[in-house]
Amino acid sequence: MLFAALINVPPNVGYALVFALVAVETMGIPVPAETALVAAALLAHDHQMNIVALIAIASAAAIIGDNVGFTIGRLVGRSVFLKPGPLLKHRQKIIEVGEPFFEKHGPKAVFLGRWVSGLRIASAWLAGINKMHWATFFFWNALGGIAWATSVCLSIYLLGHVAEKAISSVGIAAAGVVVVALVAYLVWRWRRHRRASVTDAAPTPTSTSEDEAPEHVSNAS
Repeated sequence: MLFAALINVPPNVGYALVFALVAVETMGIPVPAETALVAAALLAHDHQMNIVALIAIASAAAIIGDNVGFTIGRLVGRSVFLKPGPLLKHRQKIIEVGEPFFEKHGPKAVFLGRWVSGLRIASAWLAGINKMHWATFFFWNALGGIAWATSVCLSIYLLGHVAEKAISSVGIAAAGVVVVALVAYLVWRWRRHRRASVTDAAPTPTSTSEDEAPEHVSNAS
């Protein structure tokens, strides 16, 4: 079992294992990365690993792996999906539906996909296949990777085995909902404050009466 194996390895090997599994999963290969991260966070809770280093390593692995997956999807993903063979019509349909979806909801899918196991594996590929702008992808991917690693690690680190049991029962998505709600609230507050600042800074328009209106004098030819 992965958890038992991680318990028995030295901390430096544990960090490397977490990095490798998270990076490989986000490249598009299904491996138990989240299980490894939960196990490592439990070790941090028991003072066998450093929680700050663990969050940093998991965040970096998620960002790097997703960018590799995005690049693969952009370079060869479309040709693979459209290659003649079994289920070609279904694969073509994924492209047809995916393009407008990522055009409209791409940032949400990339960010929220971190907490959904299937989408966490596929979102980078799909973003690359559907030609999502790299700068947009990188921003939301980095934000999602950091938020995901932080929410998983801190929930386990602070609550220990209680959080482990809760995650086993309801899934890591529960922690993701809390983080997403918090991020959405902070963004809403920031945008509201920004609009208020712009409104306060804008000059008050003054009305010009007819008597004060400039006269237009035309030169007689």
